[in-house]
Parts: sequence; C-alpha cells; structure tokens
Amino acid sequence: MSATAELATEIRPFHVEFADEALDDLRRRIASTNWPERETVGDQSQGVPLAMIQELASYWMTDYDWRTCEAKLNALPQFVTEIDGLDIHFIHVRSQHEDALPLVVNHGWPGSIVEQLKIIDRLANPAAHGASVADAFHVVIPSMPGYGFSGKPTSTGWGPERMARAWAELMERLGYDRYLAQGGDWGAFVVDQMGLQAPEGLIAIHTNMPATVPADVDKASLAGEPPPPGLSKEERRAYEQLIRTYKQVEYARMMAARPQTLYGIADSPVGLAAWLLDHNDADGQPAATVVSALDRPTSNTGALTRDELLDNITLYWLTNTGVSASRLYWEYKGGFFNVKGVSIPVAVTVFPGEQYQAPRSWAEQAYPNLIYFNEVDRGGHFAAWEEPELFSAELRAAFRSLRPTNGGPS
Repeated sequence: MSATAELATEIRPFHVEFADEALDDLRRRIASTNWPERETVGDQSQGVPLAMIQELASYWMTDYDWRTCEAKLNALPQFVTEIDGLDIHFIHVRSQHEDALPLVVNHGWPGSIVEQLKIIDRLANPAAHGASVADAFHVVIPSMPGYGFSGKPTSTGWGPERMARAWAELMERLGYDRYLAQGGDWGAFVVDQMGLQAPEGLIAIHTNMPATVPADVDKASLAGEPPPPGLSKEERRAYEQLIRTYKQVEYARMMAARPQTLYGIADSPVGLAAWLLDHNDADGQPAATVVSALDRPTSNTGALTRDELLDNITLYWLTNTGVSASRLYWEYKGGFFNVKGVSIPVAVTVFPGEQYQAPRSWAEQAYPNLIYFNEVDRGGHFAAWEEPELFSAELRAAFRSLRPTNGGPS
C-alpha cells in the first residue's frame, strides 16, 4: 500500500474541544433573539409554543453547561477515518469480554451520537447492568456524513445506500470479519440498505423502525385513501398510524425539497432548537417524549432529560450541521416504510410510541429471515434515548441466537 493510501485509511484519535468564545457567542445569540408574537391557538398545532421555547432558551443561556457533555464524549474512545473521500467520526468501545459481538449502531435525525451514549456501557459491559457477560457487544457508533463531527459532503450522493457501504468499510477497517448492525429513524434506512447489500461479514440487522408496509397499503396510505380490504385489527391500526404520520411531516417535506433555504437554523440557536424540537412521534407534534423531557432536569431511570436534549441541540449548533444534516432528506429518493427486500437475518423491536407499530404479519412478509420480533410496552421513536435499559435488553435478546455459544455462526 502506498503512503498516500495508508494515510487515507488511517484511523486517527479524536478529541472534542470547543473554544470558550464559541460558547460565549452561543449565549449572546440566544440573548439577542428576535422573538415573534405568541401563537394564536391554545395547543401545539402551530408548532413549538412561544412560552415553551422561551423557557428552554433562558435555561440554555444561563444554566446549561456544554462542558459536561464534552467530558462525557471525551471519556469515550473516539476516532476519525477517511472513507470514500469523507472524514467519518465514530465512537468505538471494545468490550472486555472476548466473545463480544461487534455492533455498529446508526443514529438518525434530529439526533446524533448523543442519542446512543446511554446504551454504550449497557451493551459493552452488561454485567454492570444486571445482564449476562455472554451478551456483550463491541460498540461502534459513527456520526452520519453531515452530522456531528463527521465531514460535510461537498457534492451529492451521500444517501443511506452510500452510508451502508461506508459502515461496512468501517467495520472491516476495524478488523471485524463478522458483525451486526442496528438502526432507527435514518439509521433504520441505513441498516436496511446494509441488509440489501449484504456485505461479507454482516450477520444480521436489528431495526426499531422497520420497513414492513405492503405495496398496496403503502400506496393507499401515501395517497390518503381508504385502507385496502381484509386488514386485521393490528394492520388497520398500523394503517391509521401511517395516515396520521404523513399528516405530521411538514419538516421532512421542507428538508426534502429545499434544505439550503434553512439559513435561519445556521444563524439562530433558537431557530435551530425549535426546528429540532418540532419532530413528530406517535403521540403528537412536537414529539411528546421531547416535550416531556423539557420539564425533567434529572432522571434515575435513564429517561430523556432537558440537558440531554440540549446536548444534542448544542452539538448541532457548535458543528454548524443544521443545514448539512437536512440534506439527507433531499438525497433520499426511495420510499419510507415500504418493503425493501432484505433477505439476511433481521430482528425487529416495535416500540408503542413509534410513528407506526409494525404488525408481526407485515414484518414476516417484509423480512423472510425474521429471527426476532417483539412488541414492548414503552418507548418510542427515540428508543435508545428514551428507554436505554429496555433498548439494550432488546438488542441482547434479538441477537442472542446468533452467538457461537448458542449455535450461531462462528
């Protein structure tokens, strides 16, 4: 290998450190926000309410401490490597257990690697959390291109398909010849593409936002038409949830059509925060889980907190990735919840607060090699963030049959 090629594939340590001036500038910009009048309705149908965002902005400006998040990140092994001409940032935590399975975990929008911080030790060091050492994972969490500390694409083409190839390259570069992949939100699109591409070494995928909707149901729901006949009770419920979801994705349509127009979220911290907060889940828009976290300063159970939300928003601000992250919606031209044709082993966890609850009947048709399916009783679209203990337990259970000690491939 030439010196140039070696340099391109080099894995370099990464350390997070933003200057005090950047944080001072953030506070100044929050203080100088040009506020509009309050909404003309008594609910959240017009978007993030003025009182809600002003309260968050006040806390962000005066009490929130980014350095706490920065310290958490720097306590983890972080790296950067160039893949397909772009710097890719990732966290890589190797378990102390020799039989641990390598796992690459994919975040989505409006998230980042911050979403997965609470699951890392639970997966890599399960005994410390009351689980078996036999269920340990080596954990790899990349920042998607245009997000966080990864490079920002300067040309088109960085959609889920290309990311899937990049993650396969990353796992090979880390020396893993057999590994697993997990994803939700955009990460679910990426792992579906990984499953389609079936790179050598990929054993199976787990998704918490599965693509299971049959073609006739997908066509009808996108058009807002009555459901096809013959749906079961669970399938009819899923259909109605799809109809509701498609009525609440104005943010996605804007990013898919005109991401470059969103200059306001690169110029105003409050504008960015409101944009990232106004993201629907199964309980309403803005996302109910996010809204409830605004009033939760701490949590003993791992539930989402106000500071964790601001960690994510502040990461977007300090890296100026509001617009670059939005372009992923423009890049992707495929369907959303429609069947993709994955034939490798697939595990599915259905969270009740997801945008739609995939019925087992659809999952079995969409993923003919379905090795695990479970409906849990709590959690939603931001599952790893909302319910880190439950989410980690699901990954352990989902992939348990694939471990060599349980008869899986060696």
